Amino acid sequence: MSTPAVVVDNVSKKFRVYHERNQSIKSAVMRRRLSVHDDFWALKNVSLEIPAASTFALVGDNGSGKSTLLKCLAKILYPNSGKITTHGRMAVLLEVGSGFHPELSGRENIFLNASILGMTRKEVERKFDEIVAFSGVEEFIDQPVKNYSSGMYVRLGFSVAINVDPEVLIVDEVLAVGDAAFQEKCAEKFAQFRREGRTVVVVSHSLGQLQNMSDYAAWLEHGELKEVGPADAVIEKYLDSTRAGIRTTEDGNVRWGSGEAVVDAVEVLDPQGRPYEHGVVPTGSGVVLRMQFTAHHRIEHPVFSYVIEAGDGTRLWSVESSEMGYEIDNVDGAGVLELDLPQIPLAAGEYIVGAGISDSETRQQYDYVRSAARLHVAGGAPQESGGYLSLPGRWANSPTCSVGR
Repeated sequence: MSTPAVVVDNVSKKFRVYHERNQSIKSAVMRRRLSVHDDFWALKNVSLEIPAASTFALVGDNGSGKSTLLKCLAKILYPNSGKITTHGRMAVLLEVGSGFHPELSGRENIFLNASILGMTRKEVERKFDEIVAFSGVEEFIDQPVKNYSSGMYVRLGFSVAINVDPEVLIVDEVLAVGDAAFQEKCAEKFAQFRREGRTVVVVSHSLGQLQNMSDYAAWLEHGELKEVGPADAVIEKYLDSTRAGIRTTEDGNVRWGSGEAVVDAVEVLDPQGRPYEHGVVPTGSGVVLRMQFTAHHRIEHPVFSYVIEAGDGTRLWSVESSEMGYEIDNVDGAGVLELDLPQIPLAAGEYIVGAGISDSETRQQYDYVRSAARLHVAGGAPQESGGYLSLPGRWANSPTCSVGR
């Protein structure tokens, strides 16, 4: 196994929370007592390993210790106990405009910030055009950064950080400031880092973004490590902890929602509406997902949804009825809804089908059943060597190359 990029070994960090604090020797003498304070443990015996060449997310509520851990990784804070070992050059982006001087121009701040992160002047000069181009602030590069918007600040700061050529990049809740186009550029940059064998440690409250970009995740709660592992599974468990009405049914299934409408059952059928023999779907075959539901009162413009996940929690596909242009005026009482999938391009394996019903804006979840059905897929033609997908393809000789058969 390769050496982890970062090893966090039994790390704890405390802060003093003062209730009364002497501001001078005189106040201490006059009050005849020391300052009154409590110890607040922001981290409690946290141990984890961050694999090299991965994107690693930290999730948890506000005050859970995520930012404290990042600052310990970046050596801005030092733990009271435990040890952190980092392999490789590190770059840190913890807040908008960190390391920038407001009175200096964007150009001058690039040189200032890059030098703080360990780059030489020649390195900055060589990469200057690339830094500016990625940030998208060419037009304002000679203006004082105090006149920049928060989005311009973070784009320039992030652009400098990634051009330090770090083995480990630490990013704390700053990408939410950028626009959609910039976030897409960042996601592609993280993917490039992973391909190049670099490591990214990131905190963000955009959990959908983290699920899309992260390989692994750790969930912190009140300074303690609750879960660590594949990102999809860990983030889903964290989301479960925040969902109202979540419960485990008698058959061990997990569901949540306010209950105005419920998913009664989901069937996996062939294109003729019949159950597959032995419940097994051949790769590439068509599938009909039939949902039986009950609305306990009239609901206007509901949205029905499906999710297909692999056994390890990786989300492979999700869809909502409204996204496919299927608008439902209302539901009241028992009903049946079918979704016809002409082809299932999944490789052999067992997959989990989740089903849900929500309001028209998908803000209120009436019901969601995590494992409403199981999709058993058998190998077909063509045979695949591995992975989740079975994609059609055809081998052929190139006109410029002779291949004997």
